[in-house]
Amino acid sequence: MVFVFLADGFEETEAIAPVDVMRRCGVEVYTVGVDSKTVTSSHKVTVTADLSADECLKKAGKLEGVVLPGGMPGTLNLEKSELVQSFVKKAHDDGLILGAICAAPSILGHLGYLDGKKATCFPGFEKDLLGASYVNEPAVTDGTIITGKGAGAAIEFGLALSAKLCGADKAQKVRESMQCP
Repeated sequence: MVFVFLADGFEETEAIAPVDVMRRCGVEVYTVGVDSKTVTSSHKVTVTADLSADECLKKAGKLEGVVLPGGMPGTLNLEKSELVQSFVKKAHDDGLILGAICAAPSILGHLGYLDGKKATCFPGFEKDLLGASYVNEPAVTDGTIITGKGAGAAIEFGLALSAKLCGADKAQKVRESMQCP
């Protein structure tokens, strides 16, 4: 099971496209509203998360990974959330999948989780990838950490997450079914 955390100001494409791709691959994925089940994106699109913060705490036993979409001020809101910080730490400490896209890899960098890793991010956030080797690619996988560049890379990011969670063959079949190059 994977939690995709949504905070007000999130980038909708970076959240919804990876959720869609992972679900197509058969991954059990839940969006989690950090402050409320109703969350408004950076472009004023309002969505209802699958789970509230309290509900996600009850389901956390089967956790396989945590995903952080970017966007502003969504990334800042994710980073200041104690709930998000606790799940990011759990994922890191337990060797679970830890995904972040756009500005959100900065959260992992600030925690020191990218030290010695390859990573990507939205241009301008490279300085926040503390200890990482920046790679100018749509999605970068280094161990259990997967980073994505931005909204235009959201499907590639979702496919990279899916490949790690359910295998490269399954992700490739979904890539082909979605007509992705």
